[in-house]
Amino acid sequence: MAFLQLQFFSRALQVASTVWVVMPETDMGIGVTASGEPKAPPQVLYLLHGYSDDHTIWMRRTSVERYAASRNLAVVMPAVNHSFYTNEAQGERYWDYVAEELPAAAHAFLRLSDRPEDTCVAGLSMGGYGAMKLALTHPERFRCAGSFSGGVNVAGLTRRRPNTLDRVFGAKNVEGTEHDLFHLLERNAAAPKKPRLYISCGAEDFLWEDHLAFWPAAEKAGWDVTHREIPGFGHEWALWDREIRAFMDWAYGAPENE
Repeated sequence: MAFLQLQFFSRALQVASTVWVVMPETDMGIGVTASGEPKAPPQVLYLLHGYSDDHTIWMRRTSVERYAASRNLAVVMPAVNHSFYTNEAQGERYWDYVAEELPAAAHAFLRLSDRPEDTCVAGLSMGGYGAMKLALTHPERFRCAGSFSGGVNVAGLTRRRPNTLDRVFGAKNVEGTEHDLFHLLERNAAAPKKPRLYISCGAEDFLWEDHLAFWPAAEKAGWDVTHREIPGFGHEWALWDREIRAFMDWAYGAPENE
């Protein structure tokens, strides 16, 4: 895979932003199988980080580059600080950045497929929330979306951790708003095109109860849901490395070699 560090001025954030990208190559070197000569622009996975991390974390803690190599898949990894992928009540316009400006910049600067059927989004923890929010808000843009140990019940999180999240969402109840994934499940249940959803969580995770509430709500609202409950794991990278690989197998098919 080719590794690129994309830097551009963000109008939404009014600051230079950095995005890490891996792009397919026809020859990956020793021990990594390429997808062959690309016949079309690569598919795109927007891969989102968690609350305590940044755009570098997926490359540092997992083998995501190797998992993407055999699938003609580009992986785009932005940084959004502690924003919950939201236009912050007291801060920056990170929703505008990740939902509108980032895809436009990625397609302007890189050779990527622009077809919704070639576009997925996934993330861990806060990034799982962001991935679901993008897919449920704009279902027409994505073929699939994945949440690993996601902070999917943001209304509950704002009640449990008000001092942390008031800066992001404001001192208000977000239930039933555009920030509430349960509300978005219902609001866009009748969308003509809806992405498949992959939702997983470790059984020892502090977000386990939120997971147990979210995936049945998605199924009840008529979304195509694959859910995984993994015993023996908490909120940890040993799980997320496994899950990004499992997600890619689910979303793009298992390769012959990795």
